Amino acid sequence: MSVSYDLKPIGAASLLRPAKMDETKASLIGLSRAEMASALQEIGVPERQTRMRVSQLWHWLYVRGVSNFDDMFNISKDMREKMKKHFSIARPEIVEEQISNDGTRKWLLRFPSRGAGKPVEVEMVYIPEEGRGTLCMSSQVGCTLTCSFCHTGTQKLVRNLTAEEILGQLLIARDRLGDFPDKDTPDGAIVPAEGRKITNIVMMGMGEPLYNFEAVKQALLIASDGEGLSLSKRRITLSTSGVVPGIFKTGEEIGVMLAISLHAVRDELRDILVPINKKYPLAELLDACRAYPGLSNAKRITFEYVMLKDVNDSLDDAKRLIKLLKGIPAKINLIPFNPWPGSNYQCSDWEQIERFADLINQAGYASPIRTPRGRDILAACGQLKSQSERLRKSERLKLEAMMIAGHGD
Repeated sequence: MSVSYDLKPIGAASLLRPAKMDETKASLIGLSRAEMASALQEIGVPERQTRMRVSQLWHWLYVRGVSNFDDMFNISKDMREKMKKHFSIARPEIVEEQISNDGTRKWLLRFPSRGAGKPVEVEMVYIPEEGRGTLCMSSQVGCTLTCSFCHTGTQKLVRNLTAEEILGQLLIARDRLGDFPDKDTPDGAIVPAEGRKITNIVMMGMGEPLYNFEAVKQALLIASDGEGLSLSKRRITLSTSGVVPGIFKTGEEIGVMLAISLHAVRDELRDILVPINKKYPLAELLDACRAYPGLSNAKRITFEYVMLKDVNDSLDDAKRLIKLLKGIPAKINLIPFNPWPGSNYQCSDWEQIERFADLINQAGYASPIRTPRGRDILAACGQLKSQSERLRKSERLKLEAMMIAGHGD
């Protein structure tokens, strides 16, 4: 069974929970070095000192992972007080943490309203695997794309997340997993003694990243900065449903790995499953993929394909998929459909998924079948939703019954 934690600060336990984000103060999280220098100059830090101060802050925020100015012991107390008065370096608020029976973790995070009327919430998922750990992050509160098989798509878009809020997801996950150095760790260390728990991040949570391009770009460039969080761009994947104008920009300006939510090989079906296809049809989407900067066998595009029974899972669909991707260095991730109450789809039979995968493998494409993770806490692909949109208990029971009857896992 899954475990759920309500993270309310009680006594000493409050030390585990960082201060909430404060929208009345400017945040230093998510700023570029140049923006951080300008912010410091605006509060009276002499220009000749800003480079040193930025370097100090960058180290404390992204190498040591501190969320309190008082912990920055090599900065004078007067300077810390000045920064504390004007700036925030707080984390998102964790409303709930759930741990699946397979070790997957899901966090419900709360952010300030920023004009949305009330505080907003998103979900984030951590998937531990042998030799790696992947953090699935969100870029928007809700989504505009209304993909018919996706639970997240049934929640209307509330607003974009800021670069601070996107980056804050990574920071608080590293806090919770013990992925920052301890205070006793030598000052130069950039990872805990046991090695990193978060080795990969994927922009595959709530929202369409390319509809929030600038904030996503800023956050991912900071996440991959070699003097801070230092994640390799080859371990960062941005997933898009097919916002064609943003695809080349992603490769040119961010340089991370690309994933495409494909899910159909015919325009008439993809128009239903992924309605953005009506604006950017398959031919246009695949042309953009072929032009992706740096595309090679060493930097393949991942095509995500959810397996829907009697909808897109025939062997003829597999043959069309092979033909469609000809000439594109690619990997095809086959995703067993993850059920949710109210869905009109069923997962393909496992034997059919394997036949589909075998055909693609024979054509020379890697086609791993994604192991469903975190289904019992609605943390699997396509299942994320905000707390305000979460399921009632009766719906959770219905979901569990669907899983037992139809999937056996």
